[in-house]
Amino acid sequence: MGKYCEICAKGKMSGHKVSHSNRKTNRIWAPNVQSVRVIIGGTPMRINVCTRCLRSGYVQRAMPAMKAPVAEAAAEE
Repeated sequence: MGKYCEICAKGKMSGHKVSHSNRKTNRIWAPNVQSVRVIIGGTPMRINVCTRCLRSGYVQRAMPAMKAPVAEAAAEE
């Protein structure tokens, strides 16, 4: 379950590792999956997302609740 993107359904791929003598052994390629916090339906949840989906903007990360220093400065004026 850890090497599976819940956005684009990218998962493990299998194939052969080919040596110099052309012997083939089985191997697995896994996507670069990160666990991120996102807001789904107003609730923060943790989902597994590949880095391609993170870079392309398919996923909006949930940021911790912080006060913006610009908003505080504008309120004081």
